Amino acid sequence: MEATTEVVTAAPAPVLAAFIDRYVGYRLAGFEPGLHRGLPSRHMTFIVAVGPAIDVVEQTDPRQAPGSYRCVLSGLQASPAMIAHTGFQEGVAIELTPLGCRVLFGMPASELWDMSIECSQARRTLGDQLADAVQSQQDWPSRFAACDRALTAAARTGTGSGPELTWAWRALVHTGGTCSINPIADRIGWSRQHLTRKFTAEFGASPKLAARIIRFERAKRMLAGTPSYISIAQIATTCGYYDQAHLNRDFAELAGVSPTTWLAEEIPSVQDPNDPPARG
Repeated sequence: MEATTEVVTAAPAPVLAAFIDRYVGYRLAGFEPGLHRGLPSRHMTFIVAVGPAIDVVEQTDPRQAPGSYRCVLSGLQASPAMIAHTGFQEGVAIELTPLGCRVLFGMPASELWDMSIECSQARRTLGDQLADAVQSQQDWPSRFAACDRALTAAARTGTGSGPELTWAWRALVHTGGTCSINPIADRIGWSRQHLTRKFTAEFGASPKLAARIIRFERAKRMLAGTPSYISIAQIATTCGYYDQAHLNRDFAELAGVSPTTWLAEEIPSVQDPNDPPARG
């Protein structure tokens, strides 16, 4: 069977756009069974499976037991999870920023730092509704519309993270993780120490670690989507690393492998279908 990859994206309903960047529908078939690395990201992991459950065989925190999920929800993380697959994967990834955790689940994203749960554990009605609604639809527009309906209803009663932390998070994302922390603290009128305490309590990661994760994610996407004549050293410079060795060290710590090993081992990632083809 020939390996095929289908990726379809859509914007969420306007009321959700402040904390959900997009929906990504994916279908990968015909690959050899193996393991997929779930890597650190500026988004929480929020995926509704279609068909087989999501089988996490190694959690980001080794103290957490492996799990199988219909609709997985995870906080931010600073290490990879290992997901087993049979060569077929299908589902809808909801690119939820940590700003939306309070809105949808009534708790700060820090409560899910470095752990995975079934969505229904956080909000039973929402988790079950998403899983059932997405599974019952046969095409991507209908699946995305089902997500809009369930998430819009859940968001009506939620509250946000507050203007200071919202601004701080968005500043880090807007700069690709290259902004220093002091200007952010100055801008919102807090000391660096106070910002670090409040930020970590809300999101699970300190501003410095969050910036590192955001920078790493940008580098990972560029590595996957840039033609091979663009060197890793050039990508490192573009993403704000001191040099390629700095990027390699971050990859080793956050992904568990070097950039070249990740590129060689990883099956096609869930990325925008308009991105350039993966590097060889």
